[in-house]
Amino acid sequence: MTDGDQRNIGQPEFSTGGTVPSEREYPQNGVSHPQDGNAGADDVSRETRTGTTFQVKTAADLAAFSVDLADSETPLARAAENSVLARIGSQNRPAIPRPVATRIFVVANQKGGVGKTTSTVNVAAALAQLGQRVLVIDLDPQGNASTALSIEHFQGTPGTYELLVDGSPLEDVVVPSPEIAGLDVVPATIDLAGAEIELVSVVARESRLQRALSAHARVGAADEAGEDRWDYVFIDCPPSLGLLTINALVAGAELLIPIQAEYYALEGLGQLLKTVDMVRAHLNPELAVSTILVTMYDARTRLASGVAEEVKAHFGDQVLRTYIPRSVRVSEAPSYGQTVMTYDPGSPGALSYLEAAREIASNGVSR
Repeated sequence: MTDGDQRNIGQPEFSTGGTVPSEREYPQNGVSHPQDGNAGADDVSRETRTGTTFQVKTAADLAAFSVDLADSETPLARAAENSVLARIGSQNRPAIPRPVATRIFVVANQKGGVGKTTSTVNVAAALAQLGQRVLVIDLDPQGNASTALSIEHFQGTPGTYELLVDGSPLEDVVVPSPEIAGLDVVPATIDLAGAEIELVSVVARESRLQRALSAHARVGAADEAGEDRWDYVFIDCPPSLGLLTINALVAGAELLIPIQAEYYALEGLGQLLKTVDMVRAHLNPELAVSTILVTMYDARTRLASGVAEEVKAHFGDQVLRTYIPRSVRVSEAPSYGQTVMTYDPGSPGALSYLEAAREIASNGVSR
């Protein structure tokens, strides 16, 4: 036995001294936890020593004393309560002033994946929740807007194909949204994919949609269309600049361009603006780029803020102050046949679209 071994005889095994605590004890103070409310003042670190005594409960503590905790006090219950209150509030939002005439928006951007359909259905739903009468025309053969608004669009369903190719009147293809009062939809089916070719030989093929809208009694000024008029018409375009998009640009007076907060989103914008200039010069002189909506904005990245600043520097006041953030809830909503305005009205995405809708309405009340 060495001298070192002799010195360790009778000494505790650990350098902290004392005996090894049992499994149920706390090494810091023996049987008491330093964060328990009945711990002594000397047992609490100086960082937490204040005039108010705090008692921190662990998950095991909550399980052991669950009988003393009301169901309404749990985090899950509070989240559910907030969700219910948000849903009730979304149904009782105070109405905003109606425009003096129907405002027809064309939602277009030849680049795919920038949030055209998402912005169309959510802005339309937000305006309907704010007391407006809204019509959504799904002009994309994929029918994503119809899906998000819970509208059937299987092959053969009357919709935009019949409206453009067969010349059916608008009232024969309009369907009310089952989720949101005051919101009507013209669905799109896969039949619309062949409309581009079928319209080539039709006389005045670029103005088929415009004539269908102008012939309807609910489109127009207040003194002509009355109180039952549509306040807003949103035309969701496919991600291309073919005859379908041209029909929309001829029918509308305002262009809403969603721009993803990424560099690639800016590359195809020039061609869209050239097409707008061509349509304005030859087919629809009233068409104007009235609204730019920045979507999928991630405030954590410099790229997103840089793209947003570049867009704002080019378009000025046409860019909405509200940016739409990246949101899982916004992406999830269509899988349930809903917009985010009804799927999760308290989410950041829903609140952002609501504020964007208010901006759009405030920018054109006198129109």
